[in-house]
Amino acid sequence: MTNLVIVCWYLFVIWSLIFMKNGFVAEISFTFNIFAFLKTMSKFSHIIFDLDGTLTDNTLGIGNSLKYALEQMQIENYSEEILGQFIGPPLQWGFKNLFGMNERNTELAVGYFREYYQEKGLVENEPYPGIYELLEELHFAGIKMFIATAKYEKFALKIIEYFEFDKYIIQLSGADYSGRKATKTAIIANVLESQQLVPSNKIVMIGDTVYDIKGGKENGLSTIAVGYGFGKGNELKNTNPDFWVENVEELYELLIN
Repeated sequence: MTNLVIVCWYLFVIWSLIFMKNGFVAEISFTFNIFAFLKTMSKFSHIIFDLDGTLTDNTLGIGNSLKYALEQMQIENYSEEILGQFIGPPLQWGFKNLFGMNERNTELAVGYFREYYQEKGLVENEPYPGIYELLEELHFAGIKMFIATAKYEKFALKIIEYFEFDKYIIQLSGADYSGRKATKTAIIANVLESQQLVPSNKIVMIGDTVYDIKGGKENGLSTIAVGYGFGKGNELKNTNPDFWVENVEELYELLIN
């Protein structure tokens, strides 16, 4: 049993005794006290998660979508390593900077990517082990949760619905066609603005790339870097995140305990 489950069990026993002694009013009062207590167990009141490389491993879906797009653009002889550099920044950045495409070809390549991704790539994906349990316990503890992702927002919403993350997530903000939310900093800022949240160290951005950590810092938030995603370890550590975790278990311990 996790520490949280043990604590809740003891609280339930106390609640039962109070209820039997003092009736319904005591039940209502103590129930609110339970949630208030659980919320104080976390260092943070609000959590903004990245999606790819933090909640889910979409390596296969992204890789196959890129290969399809490059095939349509008649580009060959590239390495698997270069495809990995697409994860994190906007797609447009990857096609422009890694393959030297002009604006027109970048637009075409992004279109081909999305063509494959919405058909197949969305579900060539899986949550990291322990993520469901983490989200459930954070939700039970009263922590407000959001997602800020560089993925096209329409696709990201489908992913969290497919994996049923949407029952825990208050808002997802992702990239759009207009380019208004073109950077991770802007995407995170959109969450804060939409929710009328004032930047604070009680709000934390969690992600696996330098864009997540820089975006969190530039918005005045606490930051947690996860070492199990797509980011490069040394590069990610050089952004000086407030906290570093190697796996979901360590992330759970940091957020819950």
